[in-house]
Amino acid sequence: MSTPYPFTAIVGQDDLRLGLLLNAVSPAVGGVLVRGEKGTAKSTAVRALAALMPQVAVVEGCRFSCDPAAPDTACPDGPHASADGVARDARMVELPVGASEDRLVGALDIERALSEGVKAFEPGLLADAHRGILYVDEVNLLHDHLVDLLLDAAAMGASYVEREGVSVRHAARFLLVGTMNPEEGELRPQLLDRFGLTVEVAASRDTDQRVEVVRRRLAYDDDPAGFAAKWAGEEADLRDRIAAARALLPQVRLGDDALRQIAATCAAFEVDGMRADIVMARTATALAAWAGREDVQEEDVRQAALLALPHRRRRNPFDAPGLDEDKLDQTLEQNSPPRDGGEDEGGDDPDPDGPGGGGLPPRGDGPDAPETPETSASEQSDTPEAPQEQPEQPQEQPEQQPSPSGSGSPEQPAARSAEPFRTKMLSVPGLGDGAAGRRSRARTEHGRTTGSVRPRGALTKLHLAATVQAAAPHQHARGRSGRGLVVRRDDLRQATREGREGNLVLFVVDASGSMAARQRMSAVKGAVLSLLLDAYQRRDKVGLITFRGKEAEVVLPPTSSVDAAAARLELLPTGGRTPLAAGLLKAHEVLRVERLRDPSRRPLLVVVTDGRATGGPEPVALAGRAARLHEVEGIASVVVDCESGMVRLGLAAELARELGGTAVTLDELRADSIAGLVKDVQGAQGTSRKVA
Repeated sequence: MSTPYPFTAIVGQDDLRLGLLLNAVSPAVGGVLVRGEKGTAKSTAVRALAALMPQVAVVEGCRFSCDPAAPDTACPDGPHASADGVARDARMVELPVGASEDRLVGALDIERALSEGVKAFEPGLLADAHRGILYVDEVNLLHDHLVDLLLDAAAMGASYVEREGVSVRHAARFLLVGTMNPEEGELRPQLLDRFGLTVEVAASRDTDQRVEVVRRRLAYDDDPAGFAAKWAGEEADLRDRIAAARALLPQVRLGDDALRQIAATCAAFEVDGMRADIVMARTATALAAWAGREDVQEEDVRQAALLALPHRRRRNPFDAPGLDEDKLDQTLEQNSPPRDGGEDEGGDDPDPDGPGGGGLPPRGDGPDAPETPETSASEQSDTPEAPQEQPEQPQEQPEQQPSPSGSGSPEQPAARSAEPFRTKMLSVPGLGDGAAGRRSRARTEHGRTTGSVRPRGALTKLHLAATVQAAAPHQHARGRSGRGLVVRRDDLRQATREGREGNLVLFVVDASGSMAARQRMSAVKGAVLSLLLDAYQRRDKVGLITFRGKEAEVVLPPTSSVDAAAARLELLPTGGRTPLAAGLLKAHEVLRVERLRDPSRRPLLVVVTDGRATGGPEPVALAGRAARLHEVEGIASVVVDCESGMVRLGLAAELARELGGTAVTLDELRADSIAGLVKDVQGAQGTSRKVA
């Protein structure tokens, strides 16, 4: 086994270290979600924490890590009456993104269950992680149903496997840690709420800290064992402090004053439900124990709010997590107990760092430790600032300079998006095999049963009737004498199910001068933003292409981060000619590459334009030929017609016909009349060709 990087050797990242340590002190906090850009020691810190966890006593030979002092009465390997215990290190179990449901929760031997009535159960990762750490890297890329199973087990402390009338239950209490890069997509708010704490991490901009990070990493790579030995003393001290905080935790008193501050804070920030209040209470108690105190103080409540509330403040999917610290301080002050004569009621703090100092003693005296400035939680936050509102401009500004990207209308500053609205579903015709989602029909692991097939690998979803039907003709030949059915491996049938898949929704947006009127572009952005919101809710990947001037640009390559697409859209300028053909050709190139990368994910092309094509020789004919490339390959497409005014040329509808898709106006996109749009898309494309 390789030597892990020492936890105490991590430079900076105070919030990350504190969040992990508080969960080590009190697993009831509910785990921690680490959000941040790549290369910020997220995985390194989690793996380093495992070496600090106290050893656990387990029943010898029990695959479910039962505690010999209080064995689980329902343990599948039990009963464990007066069992002897052995001590071992706490495990850190990693859940890979591509794991199956059986790998996570375990699997039943269906053949033995049917023929012998035996609950032959192979434990999964949840059983391995019991009384240890379960680490999910890139948790935002995990399938939703797996995240649901994972968080349900974490909340209940047990895992249940129910299959064809056979059920198994075992204990599953673990410290849950998830890491994610927001650029690759967000978790649903319902799932975010199930994580106790969240921390934002970003690479330090301090030169000395960056130098020390590189120095320590190179030293570790050259000699892992030697580097770990230099930090052994620091690691031992921190391990002892965790054990001491755990022992002190039951004695910590959460007074009515602190509890009132917690409730007032959650109410002031309008978080949904009561989970935030409970998590804040547990976190504040753990902070007091970590500081060596038996009473929860106001600074514990404040730090608990900074860790437990930001990810619960999102009112819509495009809101970045964050917390207004001025409002937090004001709320705490308004709900502070009265103080006599200005006397400091906090008393002496045994921990000079306090709970807000990252939860670690200063490392200036450690091996090779540099003198680096500490960075506060607010300074480390990488929450993007909202774009500044541009002053309203008149529709005609002849005094502006022409766009350097090409002749035509001058470049206009970015217009703000109109308010998003709810759209009706657009879907790809046919039956796909893509990743689970909520848009188009597909063969999936979850959904309604539509038939059965012979299993190609491990059986995951038994079709009981088909299995019995396959085994029934052979009972006499197999010598059946009792009531039990004699079942062989060849008799088993896998259920086929139909559900919904997520698609690749590629937006091609006209940003030329013909779209530059501010009210018009604002409405266009509002419509695209509404469709992006719909894509977020339906678990789609999205991409964004814009065209103006002389060329088209891939503003956002296909990604699961819908909020990144919304941010790029908000800053989109307009102006120049209308190279419609370039936009369609760029879309064709992007879809060709994505088909190689992810062949099972079907695309939906959404072209937002008024249909005009200008610039270059024969722009209209060239645009028509580019559109027919998509039509020949069977790409499902919708054209959002942005043409306005009393006189309409109908160019967008003509473009939709050449794409083999359908056209809808901005007004129809908002109205109930769009209800028939899905039928139109399917009718225009589904009967004449196969969709790529």
